[in-house]
Amino acid sequence: MYFRVMKVLQFPLARITIGFVLGLLFAYYFHPSALIVFTLLILSISIFGLLFYSTKSKLSLYFGMATYFLSFIIGVSNQIVHLDYFQKSNYVHHKTVFEQPHFLYITIREKLKSATFSSRYIAIVNRIDTKEQTGKIILNIQKEGENKDLTIGSSLLIKGTLTKNKPPNNPNQFNYSKYLENKQIYAQLYVADDQIKVGTQIQKNIWYYSSALRTRIIRNLEKNHFNKTELNVAIALIMGQQQDISPEIIRDYQYAGAVHILSVSGLHIGFILLFANFVLKPIPNTKRGSFIKLIIILLSLSMFGIIAGLAPSVVRSVTMFSFVAIGNHLRRSVNIYHTLLVSVLLILLFEPSFLFDVGFQLSYIALFFIIWLQPLLASTWHPKHKLLKYIWDILTVSFAAQIGTLPLSIYYFHQFPGLFFVTNLIIIPLLSIIMILGVLVMFLAAFNSIPIFLSQLLEWSIYYLNKIINAIASLEQFIIRDIPLHYYLLISSYLLLFAVIVWFKKPSFGKLSFVLLSIITIQISYFKIHTTTINEKELIVFNSKRSSLITEREGINIRAYTNDNLLKSPQQNSLLQSYLLGNGSTIKQQKPLQNFMYFNGKKIFVLDSSGFYPKNIQPDIIVLTQSTKVNAERLFTVMKPSLVIADASNFKNIQKQWKASCKKRKIPFHATGEKGFYKLN
Repeated sequence: MYFRVMKVLQFPLARITIGFVLGLLFAYYFHPSALIVFTLLILSISIFGLLFYSTKSKLSLYFGMATYFLSFIIGVSNQIVHLDYFQKSNYVHHKTVFEQPHFLYITIREKLKSATFSSRYIAIVNRIDTKEQTGKIILNIQKEGENKDLTIGSSLLIKGTLTKNKPPNNPNQFNYSKYLENKQIYAQLYVADDQIKVGTQIQKNIWYYSSALRTRIIRNLEKNHFNKTELNVAIALIMGQQQDISPEIIRDYQYAGAVHILSVSGLHIGFILLFANFVLKPIPNTKRGSFIKLIIILLSLSMFGIIAGLAPSVVRSVTMFSFVAIGNHLRRSVNIYHTLLVSVLLILLFEPSFLFDVGFQLSYIALFFIIWLQPLLASTWHPKHKLLKYIWDILTVSFAAQIGTLPLSIYYFHQFPGLFFVTNLIIIPLLSIIMILGVLVMFLAAFNSIPIFLSQLLEWSIYYLNKIINAIASLEQFIIRDIPLHYYLLISSYLLLFAVIVWFKKPSFGKLSFVLLSIITIQISYFKIHTTTINEKELIVFNSKRSSLITEREGINIRAYTNDNLLKSPQQNSLLQSYLLGNGSTIKQQKPLQNFMYFNGKKIFVLDSSGFYPKNIQPDIIVLTQSTKVNAERLFTVMKPSLVIADASNFKNIQKQWKASCKKRKIPFHATGEKGFYKLN
């Protein structure tokens, strides 16, 4: 297997794919000039063409270098071409759409999980006033009673102002703005239901028909009195739609290490392929019969992918298993590594943004480690009994996938479900039954002809699946939480993981040296991060609505200033926990909020609800909290601060008055509710 991987890396397609992916990453992080990129693209194509026709051997060094450089530049240019932000017609280039109301003509593309006070959709911008525009936004419709769901493809006319995605309000929080940007969504629109005019025309495209089919299936299942809780899980398992699953069930699946089964991926598509092959067995394996089988399988996989909403993991799985089916039809031994490479290249060629999707990354890494590491784990024991072999195969596949995704999972989610192997051992056999039964029930539901006993059997299967997951998730002592992992440690962890596996497959002194070098790299990364953290000093004014929160950090030690309520349970404060986790720090001291603070030679005065302030000092910074009733004009005249900060505990109308007073005196004003937390270092 080791030599097979090495041969794959020597295969031209592997190097072309790596060059292409590196090009995407380069364009994503460094934002090169489009003019320079396309000039280099023309130049590299010219050099490639010249060498192609003049070089006798296509294996020459110069031709190889030209090929890989061309793939790199194609990756860079592909990222630029597909990035909506660079399109002149995109709404981000509109001069006033973020400042004042305009008439927006939009089309509903996808329904998202509803928030507490609003229904949410992804919408496509078609026109702003009379000008043709493009781009995706998130539409938030305020809930008023029972809002009816909008039909996918509906055309809407709304007068409103777009709101740019905001960065995190507090340090080390999940960057939702970056998450949306990776999906090429740069703004949101907030409206009430009565502000929307729904057009008579519906855009009937692949998204419309996909949604219509899902809606038809769900309604027919509801007619069969399918329990709502189990129905929502069934829709996630079979169709990849998680919008209506309760947070409690999602939490149980996360704690049990089984949340991946709620997102349609390779596991689900693999079941579909096996099921399709089983159903099509009666068709003879003649040239014509084999071709008919292939067409039916490809159509089945594509249809399933469309119904599942064409998520990155679904597209990846459908593409890869389609190549497997084509390889089987051609009677060729399908090299799974080549299949992976082709699917990566094709998907990213049309949707480069998928590279930055967490599900896409985890899905590919899990599959790679299953086909690379699982044979090594399986070879450590060869059970003779069929049942033991089945259990052993499930365990080795589960461990291979978990080992491969562990660093990335910790990096993104900061937790590790210790009983993941128990979960997979129990649920995979049950899931195979649910998938086959579910696909059959969904297919029959599309034609409104579901036998009651089949829908009830599916409902009971999911009911017991949820019970098992809940029982495992309730053992919270096996869930390791709040694990910090820096980006440097993520990369060096994968380097060590790769080195260890390569060494185990065929030990040698050179490979052992690679392992030792990887360990040294991890140590260097850790000491670099630790040294940087130890030498850091910063003061943070948090964007906290319920209570004011200020922290001083020196290295890994934090001193927290806040009110008594928070001091009683600082570990339960999510803002503080994210900050502690992100910096690998601990709270060494907790104090009530003080009026006077000193940090790095700066005098800071915190004005609370009492409104009292001394007239004989001039602080560098004033922090206004708790909607303090004070004459701002007089305060700023007496104290003459260099900066004024208003945290989120203040009413917005009072903050507007303070902002106006600061503007009048040319004093910088920072409202955490508007700009997010303030950091002084």
